[in-house]
Amino acid sequence: MQFKKILGQENIKQQLIKTVEENRVSHAQLFLSPEGCGAFPLAVAYAQYINCLQKTNDDSCGECSNCRKYEKYIHPDLHFSFPFYAKHKEDTAELYIEEWRNMLLENPYFDLNTWRSQINPEKSKQANINISECHSIIKKLSYKAFEAETKVLIMWLPEYLDSQGNALLKIIEEPPANTLFILVANNQEKVLSTLLSRTQIVKIKALPNEVISNYLMAEKSLEEAEAHQYSFLADGNLVEAERLVLHMEDKSADLFTNWLRLGYGNKVTDMIAFTDEMSSWGREGQKNFLRYGINFLRECSLLLNGVEEMVKLPPNILETAKKLTTHVLTQNMINALVIELESAHYHVERNANPKILFLDVSLQLVKIIKFKTFPKGTQYILD
Repeated sequence: MQFKKILGQENIKQQLIKTVEENRVSHAQLFLSPEGCGAFPLAVAYAQYINCLQKTNDDSCGECSNCRKYEKYIHPDLHFSFPFYAKHKEDTAELYIEEWRNMLLENPYFDLNTWRSQINPEKSKQANINISECHSIIKKLSYKAFEAETKVLIMWLPEYLDSQGNALLKIIEEPPANTLFILVANNQEKVLSTLLSRTQIVKIKALPNEVISNYLMAEKSLEEAEAHQYSFLADGNLVEAERLVLHMEDKSADLFTNWLRLGYGNKVTDMIAFTDEMSSWGREGQKNFLRYGINFLRECSLLLNGVEEMVKLPPNILETAKKLTTHVLTQNMINALVIELESAHYHVERNANPKILFLDVSLQLVKIIKFKTFPKGTQYILD
């Protein structure tokens, strides 16, 4: 994986390259980022750059023996650790290494749902990084390097280490010579504090919507309006944006704003027709539609609070949002609607009957927008 193949993150790339040039590579680092912004491929590209035999000022060569093996994720001094589903107590991540490499070769941008789909776990199983895996890591890193100057362990989602992760503290604190640990995490609060205190944190930001929309237009052949819509909904998460391209129905923006207008007009008959349409979308389409609605309403909230410069809506949808916030929506309505949509999203995930669910939400929408009746839990703004 070369830096040039990673979407965006130019500042972080330069920062990582500079640590190598100045010989300031910390032996234990934690790449902390939101999901889907490229932290894992950055970790691989960083390790490859460190071990490249013909590195340039801005990237690895991609051609030397180390780079070629890194590109296929098969270098003997590159080790991976990740959450998995142990069938026996002594199982380690090595049990799934072929599935892991196949997933990375297909797309180095992924999340836990992507990984789960590769290994088809039993429903009763919970992903974790167990004590046997910790012992395996210690054993692997105690050996001398085979080919590269630096041995590298990349652990994806150290949040799935329980207290058994403390078994790694000594080797992280006093590693063998020329050993690099890179932990790639999404949630700092769930990482063992004992690990955090022993790592240098590298914070990686979510991808700008413009970067994602340009990628979708170039790589997925989407029209500009579609790409903007998907990137807005994905909110900096490339994995989610690609998933939306596969699952989301077109015209979510128009459909959602029309749904709001039906509620304002108390057009129950039309809402029943809307319910029938939504029930045919499938669970992923329904979830994405609801998520779009939540994001759209939050952008409307920014408009109501006078911070239009922070709004990420494309121009045509922005005009619709301005009209709604001027003539229909209030902050109390938005707060109440978000509560209803988040609840609906929760129930869709749990296989609620879509016709009953969307009809109920539609009626709640009428109560909120037309009759200004708000559910319990709404945070009210006093006029």
